[in-house]
Parts: sequence; C-alpha cells; structure tokens
Amino acid sequence: MQQEKIILGSEEWCTFPELSIPFIKARVDSGAKTSALHAINISPFSKDSENWVKFDINPIQNDTKTVTHCEAKLIDKRIVKSSSGFREQRYVILTNLKIGADIWEIEMTLTNRDSMGFRMLLGRQAMSGRILVDPEKKYLLNQPSIENLTELYTESIPNRTGLRIGLLASNPDLYSNRRIMEAGEMRGHEMHFLNIKECYMKLDADKPEIHYRGGKILDNFDAIIPRIRPSITFYGCALTRQFQAMKVFCLNSASAITQSRDKLFSLQLLLRNGIDIPTTGFANSPLDTDNLIKMVGGSPLIVKLLEGTQGKGVVLAETKKAAESVINAFKSLNANILVQEFIKEADGKDLRLFVVNGKVVASIQREAAPGEFRANIHMGGTASVIKATADEKRIAIKAAKAMDLKVAGVDIIRSSKGPLLLEVNSSPGLEGIEGATNKDIAGAMIKAIEKNFKLKHTESLS
Repeated sequence: MQQEKIILGSEEWCTFPELSIPFIKARVDSGAKTSALHAINISPFSKDSENWVKFDINPIQNDTKTVTHCEAKLIDKRIVKSSSGFREQRYVILTNLKIGADIWEIEMTLTNRDSMGFRMLLGRQAMSGRILVDPEKKYLLNQPSIENLTELYTESIPNRTGLRIGLLASNPDLYSNRRIMEAGEMRGHEMHFLNIKECYMKLDADKPEIHYRGGKILDNFDAIIPRIRPSITFYGCALTRQFQAMKVFCLNSASAITQSRDKLFSLQLLLRNGIDIPTTGFANSPLDTDNLIKMVGGSPLIVKLLEGTQGKGVVLAETKKAAESVINAFKSLNANILVQEFIKEADGKDLRLFVVNGKVVASIQREAAPGEFRANIHMGGTASVIKATADEKRIAIKAAKAMDLKVAGVDIIRSSKGPLLLEVNSSPGLEGIEGATNKDIAGAMIKAIEKNFKLKHTESLS
C-alpha cells in the first residue's frame, strides 16, 4: 500500500527529539537538495570510537540568548554550494525529524544561518516520497504560540556563571583551537569560535563594532584569545585592535603579536632587554654579502626569510659559495633575509618553552628528523619531555615579557656559549607539547584569563 503523503506549506514548525529541539521554524524548499540547520560553536569529537559533533543552536529567530546545546553522530563532511554561489565545507549529521505525528530520519548539514530568514531549511532529499508542498499555505500542521515557545525553551536559557570568551582563529578543526574551546567549556565559560575571515569591523569614535558574517554584532565578550596564522597577521591584528578598542580583554595584544611577527624587530627588542641570540646579520644590498658572511663567523650558516614561519624559508648553507648563492638568490627576489651563525653543537635540537602569564608551564626538546637541521615537529621532527634549567626558564620568561606576550612559545638553543634565544611565537601550537608532557596547557591559558577577571568573575559567580 502506497504511503499517504503529508501536505506541508512553504513554512512549517519542526521538532528534533534527539537534539532536544521542541520547535524550530523551517523554510520548506524543494529547490534545495540538502536540509540545513543553524549551528554555532561546531566542534567534532569522538564518542564510543565513533565520530560525533557538538554544536549550539539559537532555535528562535533573532534571539541569541536562547541556546540549546546539541550532540549528533557525524556521518560526513562535504562542500555545499549556497544559492548565492558561496562554497562552504559543512558537517553532516543524521537525526530524527518530527512533523505533526510523523517521524523519520533525515540528513542535515550544519551551518551558521544568522543571515537567513529561517533557522532551518528542509530540502527535497528529506521530503522525497513523503511530502507534497502547497506553496500558498503556511503552518498546516502546527504553530506554537509565543507563550508556548517561551515555556518550552526556558531551560535552554543558560544561567551565566562564567565568562564569554571568543577564540579568534581560522580553523576550528585545528588541535590547538579544539583544545582551547574544550578547556574553556570545561571551566564553565561560554566559548565562541570566531573565524577571522568572517569578521568585519565598523570604525567609529563613539561606538566601534565588529560584525560577523550575516550582520551579527560581536558584543558582550569578556575576553578574546587571538590565534592568528602568519598569512593573515595584518587583518587578524586589526580585528584584535578593534576588540581592544571595545574594551575587550585580549590574551595577547595586537601590538605584541605584530612585533613578534617582525623577526628583525623582535630580535632587536630581545637584545635591548639583555637576552642573548645567535650572532645575526642583516643587509639590504648583495654588495655586502661577503662581509655579512664573515660577520656571523663564516660558513656553515643559516639564512632565514623574515616572513618565514614554522621552519619554512630557512636554509642551511654549508659552504661560503653556497651561502653567497642562497643570499644573492633571495636578494634578487627583493626578499628580506637574516643571516645567522649555525650552532653545530646543538646537533639538530632545540627547546620549546611554553610561557603563560609569566610562568613556564611546560618545556620540551625538539629533535630534527634524520638529514634535516630544523628541529621542527611539522617536518618530521620528534618531541620529548625535558627539564629546562633555571637559566633557560629565566630567558623564556624574560623574552615573553620583553615582547609583552601573556602566551608565548619560546624557542631556545643550547650552545657552547650557553642558552641562546631563537624565536618567540605569539600563537604557539599545543599538540606537540601537550602530547609529550600530558599537561593541560589550554587550561592554563583559560586560567590566565580568569586571573585577569578575578574580581569581576567572583562577583558574577556570587
């Protein structure tokens, strides 16, 4: 016997029992293949050896105070093209949909629909074989009253006890970013992932603002954790400055991040604060190449691009001829470079000390992969736990303070002259150092924010 089809209008109220969503208004759209659900703070995780995803939803349109926390089994991750032509990678979940008295399983993609008229879109894939649409009608099966909605969602309105913290970054799937979000949530804070590329700002003397894609104003944040990848330093720091103008506490300030990304200026700043570095040379003209090489003790030597990061743009020149070739090649491309003495006795090893709020919270030794001179985990290197000396800890703390960074990854190399500082990173990764030391560094970062809000935070908990 053929199943009798349900007749829906162009707009209907839906229920998702497994997601604890009693009512959400949906646009019924046979022109769209896949159904989509509004979701924010999307974070994948593992549950019983299966892939799951947790996310928050504001189920009522134009209401960001009402929040429902959801979890669902993750079945896919795919590129979806919107009606405007915008391509976006989305998580896909499988869950039960209830409309009227009928209930069945559907696929849905998760995306931020703040800019859309509906928190949900019901696509033809979910309707196939079950539904007929009368586009002239609306709410044929059920329409809750405002009073009913308020009553149903009373428990979804959180009693705010923690801080509202935004993680300003580019990739929500990155280990470091996931850990920071988890650590904040575990300590009772309201965490929001803010994609740098989806933020834009309004410059105004009286009321500066930051907006998120779709027009939502990012206000009422207590703190921001900037984790800005080098390729987007300029825009990320501009956003961080804007948050600071809005009197939002930033774990690392825009000026501190900017100066840490300028390798030459940061080395000059460190030297000014009495911190030893490998002998380094900098010149503008290829005519000075010969003297530049002599100045750092001759070959072998290291040539570094000023704009390089994570070991990229770093070359070991083993002979004078090779050094001249590399330096002149970079100069012919108008690239700014540093020439630095090679510390042979380090034997391809360096130290990473993680500093949070003026304290070394973890330290590891990184060892280069065979045939490689850069002690970089991203390039096949290994990490192991090591006890940093009092002198090395003092240098790391002093370097972070000189750069005005509350969170810093400080790289130190052991030489015959004693410990020398290589670099200070303002957005250090957590995966290698947490994995090697089993320390909760993400939690230490959240605690640093709590310390700044000690009085304010205590008052909000009373």
